[in-house]
Formats: sequence, C-alpha cells, structure tokens
Amino acid sequence: MAHINAVHETDIVDAVRAAREAATPLEIIGRGTKRGFGRPLAAMNVLDVSGVSGIVSYEAEELVLTARAATPIAEIVAALDERGQQLGFDPVAWGSLLGTPGEATLGGVVSADCCGSHKLRYGAVRDHVLGFRGVNGFGEAFRAGGKVVKNVTGFDIAKLVCGAMGTLCVLSEITVRVVPKPEKSITLAVDDIAPRDGFALLRKIWSSPVEASGLAYVPDGARVLIRVDGAPQSLEEKCAAVRAIASAHDLKEWDDGDALFANLGSGAAFVQTAHDVWRVMLPPAAAADFAGNISSSLWWGDWAGGVLWIGLKKDDIAAAQNLRSLAAASGGYAILLRADAQMRARVGAFAPEPPPRAALTRSVTAAFDPLGLFNPGRMYEAV
Repeated sequence: MAHINAVHETDIVDAVRAAREAATPLEIIGRGTKRGFGRPLAAMNVLDVSGVSGIVSYEAEELVLTARAATPIAEIVAALDERGQQLGFDPVAWGSLLGTPGEATLGGVVSADCCGSHKLRYGAVRDHVLGFRGVNGFGEAFRAGGKVVKNVTGFDIAKLVCGAMGTLCVLSEITVRVVPKPEKSITLAVDDIAPRDGFALLRKIWSSPVEASGLAYVPDGARVLIRVDGAPQSLEEKCAAVRAIASAHDLKEWDDGDALFANLGSGAAFVQTAHDVWRVMLPPAAAADFAGNISSSLWWGDWAGGVLWIGLKKDDIAAAQNLRSLAAASGGYAILLRADAQMRARVGAFAPEPPPRAALTRSVTAAFDPLGLFNPGRMYEAV
C-alpha cells in the first residue's frame, strides 16, 4: 500500500490520474481525525492531502473566507476571531471520540457534515459552503459554486460534497460564508423536567423569535438547556422572552454554557466509555417518544430534539438494528458514529438507502468518479 503526499492541487491531479490508470482505489485523508467514521476500507493506496493547507483569502467585510481543504479549523477560527466573526455551522471535533485526536480540517468537517449546536440558528454545513475546488475521478481539476454570498450558477453542486465522506472528489479548496460572532451568550437551564415536557418546551422556544443558538435536553438531572446570544440589550430581551415562554418553570443561569454545548456536539460524554455511539436525526416532535423506546439510559438530545446522541452496548447487533428501525418509523435515520471496524462493517455507518435514492446516489457518484476510486464502500457497501 503506497502513501502518496499531496501539497498542491496539481499533486492531487497526478495521483488521481495514476490511480485511474492503475485502477487502484484511494483512501483520502487529511489530518485523519475522522478515519474511524464510516465503513472500514480495504487495503488501498492512501492519498494524504494534509499538506494542501492555508487560508487563501478572507474578505471580512463580505463575510467570505476561502481556504485550502486541509486547513486546520483552529487556524480558521483564530483568523475569524480577530475580526469578530465565526463559522456559523459550529464545526465540532470528533477526533477524541473516535480515538484519533488531532486537528480537524475544513475539508474533513465539510465531508463529514460536522455541525454543532449553532446549526439550530445558523444552518448546516451545506448552508454555508459557497463553492469549492476539487479533482474528480477523471483526474480533472474543477471549480463549483463561487466566492460570493449572492451566487447563482445553476445547479448547486457545492452542496453535494457536504456529508459525502470524500466519495465524490478530492477537495482542494473551499469557500464558506461566515457570520458575526455574538458579543455574549447566556445559557438558561430547567431541572427536573420530564423528556416529553422538556422537548415540548424546547420546540416552543425554537419556533419563537428568540433565535436560540442551543436547545438541548440532558437526562442527567432531567435538564433542559437553552442558549441565547447577541448584544447586551438584545440578549436581555431574549432572556425575558425565554422566561415568558417557560413561565411555568424555574429557570436558572448556567455557568460556561458555551463549553457545555461544545461538549455535547463533540460527544465528550462518550469518550471514556465503551459504548457504540449513534447519532439519530429526527423530526423534533418525535424525540420524546423515540427516547422513551430506546434500550439505553445514556443519551441526550440537541437541536430541540432534531438529533439524539445515543450510547448502545458494544457490538450489540440486535440493538443496532432495532435503533435503525425505530428511527425509520419515526421519520428519521440513525448514523453509527463510533464502533469497532467489525461492527461498522456489519451494520454500516449509514442505513441502506431506499432503491430510488440508491439509484440516484449511484448516478451522482458515477458522474464524479465513474471508476469508484475515492473511498469506495465508506458510506455504503460496495456493489
């Protein structure tokens, strides 16, 4: 197995053309912090793009940043912080959870669709990616989308790479829109509230004009967590609105709420456990019923119930299959985020797609990578 290092986009082009000629698949890695997410890959050549790094341009007045794909998120966050701005989709680091700690990169976050609690207010990764450069399975460098917020170019190809796990192309450069960083945030908590009442309260706040940037339920303490942010005056008004909505409950201010929500988004509570870790995407209204039907006491909900983090007994195939069935019956889907290679191979990180969607996925993948060179089988079992 060869390890190929790329520093420039031209290096990626050369590597892909060589792989195409030899019909040899490639495992695409940046800093490798999410290498344990997805189906395990068979032995193949590794294309290491960690050297394709650095901020290309940052137009703070236009709220637009362009960086090479392997640029560490920490580097981008530091640059944005100097101008009072941030990545709206709240990139979270899963490296410690997956046992591969290190520096998460922009390309890795986009490819794995890593959104934290701020997604509730600002949107998901795909809502912030304006365009990208990459290399397709023909060994051609190409650009999709643009570098301005008001970009109308026909098909929004940029959205396709968000969550594609590196199966469509090798990203070399990404342009994202950024948002102003709030001056301050306050987290309010309600204790001893049952899941059904707790999720109902979170949905009321979510549907209000408060624009909460964090709405979570944690069974430990039967606690609802509500984060709002903004300038001091608007923050005071938002807190008053939350208290009016939750007037039947005793709200208290929670110290260091930003760290708490960051821990929720990174799965920190599971790092020292042996559980297999799942993320279940749901219609928020289904969260309470779903939580009441699972066979685990280790779970919490974020995004007002739109996502549930769940720990299941290690290698429990029956529990995994039941979880997937419950998620589908609730109008959602379950993703296996952490498990050993054998478990990931048996049940897959992602549930099998219905035939019509699977056909569409194959069609899109073939358009970008007809020989299946990029991370084959990482999302779905190769056919």
